[in-house]
Amino acid sequence: MTSERSAGSPQVRSNSPGGQRVRTVPSVGAPVREAYVYIQLPGTLETVPAALLRVQTLPDGTQIGRFRYGDRYLQRQEAVALDPFQLPLARQVFEFTQLKGIPGAVRDAGPDAWGRRVIEHKLERSAADLQEIDYLLHGPQDGAGYLSFGLKADPPAPKRQYNRTHQLAELIGASQAIEEGRPVAAHLLEQLDPGTSMGGARPKATIEDAQSLWLGKFPARDDRFNLQRVEFATLELARRCGLNVTQARLEAVGDNDVLMLQRFDRDYTDKGYLRFGLVSGLTVLDCGDSHLDRERWSYPLMADNLRRWSDKPEADCAELFRRMVFNAAVTNNDDHPRNHALLRRQKGWRLSPAYDLVPAPMVSLERRDLALTVGGYGRTASIYNILSQAGRFGLSAEEARGQIDRIVEVVRHWRDSFFACGVSAKDIDYIAPAILPDCFFFERRLDA
Repeated sequence: MTSERSAGSPQVRSNSPGGQRVRTVPSVGAPVREAYVYIQLPGTLETVPAALLRVQTLPDGTQIGRFRYGDRYLQRQEAVALDPFQLPLARQVFEFTQLKGIPGAVRDAGPDAWGRRVIEHKLERSAADLQEIDYLLHGPQDGAGYLSFGLKADPPAPKRQYNRTHQLAELIGASQAIEEGRPVAAHLLEQLDPGTSMGGARPKATIEDAQSLWLGKFPARDDRFNLQRVEFATLELARRCGLNVTQARLEAVGDNDVLMLQRFDRDYTDKGYLRFGLVSGLTVLDCGDSHLDRERWSYPLMADNLRRWSDKPEADCAELFRRMVFNAAVTNNDDHPRNHALLRRQKGWRLSPAYDLVPAPMVSLERRDLALTVGGYGRTASIYNILSQAGRFGLSAEEARGQIDRIVEVVRHWRDSFFACGVSAKDIDYIAPAILPDCFFFERRLDA
């Protein structure tokens, strides 16, 4: 890869939401870490170097990331931008301070909360001792999307042997040991690398079965109910509501259930898996994952950005609206931006199948909030707020009302649907307060 411009160059580009350009001159001698970014070229099994990422830590603790595409990559006819807006194909250095200097599209290919925990356990180091670039470099080779990372210009040869379903009991035991702080054999730590950003903090691993890759989600120590079976039932309920959701099944392992979610960022071929690009809602919204960025956590703003990103924006905006309605109807308040994603297939970016749908039983009958802004009245998960900005999803008031009515009609029969999925009567009673609470049906604010 042709060398990047000097790491100390003041010629930079800001990634702020307003597109403001800034010029900074970093301190001489400030520590610099670097990682090569590799990409499996779309539609091929060939992995090539795409860019170099350098992260510099300033004396005040600020981390500045500088990303530069390689000249050879830019000359490729098959080259694609990792982010068409923040990282367009160009011979320039892009600078980032958000997400500790890691560009959003790059961070999305790194390990999630569980994967980071596995890395900390493997390295026997705490999160305080590691930088974001460490998580990229020690993450699984088969991470989310089509990116991977390394210390050399040439990508390493593939070495991943996928887990199989017969290993699930051993993997569950290893995940429980990590949760309890007990040592885990090195080979099991390698097998626990989840390889995808789906699923957040829950214990999991990538499994190969029936010529597909699956994300196996395991029981967690503090579960109050059979979360795997409830999530499976919720995904099936969402599918019946007309949502595009990831394929799922349950695998019984002794007294435990493992939820198997098909990885939608992979397609099987007889010579290997094709990999597809994946970016989270954080990247689409151009924001960080702290509460300081909360004002940009928004369904209407996501719809606005889908009009830039999506190959079929009208269809994706309507699908996003249905997901917002469903999340409100079942009180899935873990709908933060990392639980939304775009998938890059051959023709361009599209909203990925839905995942991580779990009802949250709550006591309040007067108000429920989602993680993202719903409409003109903030995060309130009530019909009056859901309808308040329907036009930003490309829907008339009548069309939006029709979508709500169709979803409610299906969700009203949720008990039968959950029972058919094998959810116990005890867990159904536990979940019940989450489903279609009275406040969902409010047509106006209580204080209006």
